[in-house]
Amino acid sequence: MREYELTVLVHPDLEMNLEPATDKVKALIEGNGGKITKEANEGKKKLAYQIKGQDFAVYYYYELELPAAAPAKISSVLNITDEVIRYLLVAKDPRREKLAAKRQERKTQEESKEEE
Repeated sequence: MREYELTVLVHPDLEMNLEPATDKVKALIEGNGGKITKEANEGKKKLAYQIKGQDFAVYYYYELELPAAAPAKISSVLNITDEVIRYLLVAKDPRREKLAAKRQERKTQEESKEEE
């Protein structure tokens, strides 16, 4: 299973009751053999341009583990889901995580040298 990141823009009118929309996305992921490793509500934000006549959207972020065929199935369902204005499903780059870990290690080493 590969790791993916999914960002979903939910219709702003659903801000007060996000549970049905997020439950639908979770059921879609788990129904296709996926596993959610991290989930975060990023809140309501203004969009850079209107999408489907909306100026705002509620951003929801997921980190997932999915089998090979699942991304295509999830994308096809999210395209026709009314609650979802837009989504982005991308594979995580393991090199990026290693680079971030190296940067953090260097930063902690520099801080410890400064304290001495």
